[in-house]
Amino acid sequence: MQLMPVTDSMFLLMESREHPMHVGGLQLFTKPDGAGEDYVESIYRDLIERAKAARLFRKRPMNPVNTLGQALWTEDDELDLSYHVRRSALPSPGRVRELLELTSRWHGTLLDRHRPLWETHFVEGLSDDRFAIYTKVHHAVLDGVSALRLMQNALTDDPSVRDCYAPWELRPGKKPSRTGGGSLWQRMTTMAGDVAGFGPTAVRALSEAMREHSVPLPMQAPRTMFNVSIGGARRFAAQSWPIESFRRITRATGSTVNDVVLATCAGALRDYLIEHRALPTAPLTAMVPVSLRRGDAAAEGGNAIGAILVDLATDEPDPARRLARIAASMSGGKRLFAGLSPLQVLLLSALNVSPLSLAPIPGVADHTRPAFNLVISNVPGPRRPMYFNGAKLDGVYPASICLDGQALNITLTSNNGMLDFGITGCRNSVPHLQRMLLHLDTALSELTTATGAN
Repeated sequence: MQLMPVTDSMFLLMESREHPMHVGGLQLFTKPDGAGEDYVESIYRDLIERAKAARLFRKRPMNPVNTLGQALWTEDDELDLSYHVRRSALPSPGRVRELLELTSRWHGTLLDRHRPLWETHFVEGLSDDRFAIYTKVHHAVLDGVSALRLMQNALTDDPSVRDCYAPWELRPGKKPSRTGGGSLWQRMTTMAGDVAGFGPTAVRALSEAMREHSVPLPMQAPRTMFNVSIGGARRFAAQSWPIESFRRITRATGSTVNDVVLATCAGALRDYLIEHRALPTAPLTAMVPVSLRRGDAAAEGGNAIGAILVDLATDEPDPARRLARIAASMSGGKRLFAGLSPLQVLLLSALNVSPLSLAPIPGVADHTRPAFNLVISNVPGPRRPMYFNGAKLDGVYPASICLDGQALNITLTSNNGMLDFGITGCRNSVPHLQRMLLHLDTALSELTTATGAN
């Protein structure tokens, strides 16, 4: 048995049929030269037969039918890998469109709490002789940053290697990472000091946010079509753009790549809402997660995420001025966290996201102002070509969580000179989700022209 931290158990407590609380990712691969028709099947069979799952992937709630299920972890000593790792094929004609439809269906279904909370699907049948791997893991087990790092650890930069380990595997000679530095007493003393100093920290941050109008406050975002009660079904859309397209704009404006990403998303959201005659006069607010993990801490699982609120300036028609406002807002949000310990960042971030805990109460999401309008998350990924058993990684598309009052999520990751966007939306509340991809492309082009970054 293992005590479940509150930051993990809250994701189990919040989960319902309408609110699956897992994060996911779709990886797209090109088979190596000379790969036969049984290439994917042979990898799948080999992993099923040889693999022993790491402890993290054996964890499950101790008792899923009562409150102990949200308080204690236990370990599954008879893990059925053939249940967790599956092999599927796309219907004809095997386009990316069919792959995204299948991913949407998988991402909208709950994980079985009587088993460790993860699944991996090997997908064959793509018309261009590629294959895909879709994985989902409950947010109580891993946050999105940790999940991506574990995925990266399963890859290699050597295309000749044919014995790669899967993310869930226990690797020979791999020692578990140690948590934190110093003795237990030292860590407890540090934690007590952080908590004691949080009151003045929160007052200072609130005062600065009110003084700097570029930093949004919680519960001040306008109501939009994304901020409604949602159903359990999901749509998933994905596409990649060259990082260099974003870097040209950063060089022309002195902003960061993340600023340009947010401005591109803001332009797409503005056009999408105009298309649906639903653009509010007040600017949208995004919650931007910030990882607090260092080194190999991802292997320990759990959650360590801060949250910055950012003004998306969707009321500004000029793309260049919109970017300038977003950059100022992001800079102001970072200054609020300056000099704080990771625990104090978590506590301060909780002030931004805690209103979401009220969203499951009937009527709250539909009749109150949202804490923010959506989550936009940018997760660092591999910087060079990566391979899995000789197959080249072509794309990594994150699939995230939607909640009541948060019907849309945009998460992206860098991958060998590309930015891979994954957009997750409630199937009922966000119609024609795939048009967001067209709007992203348009917004990036308009931003390039407006800033003279051609």
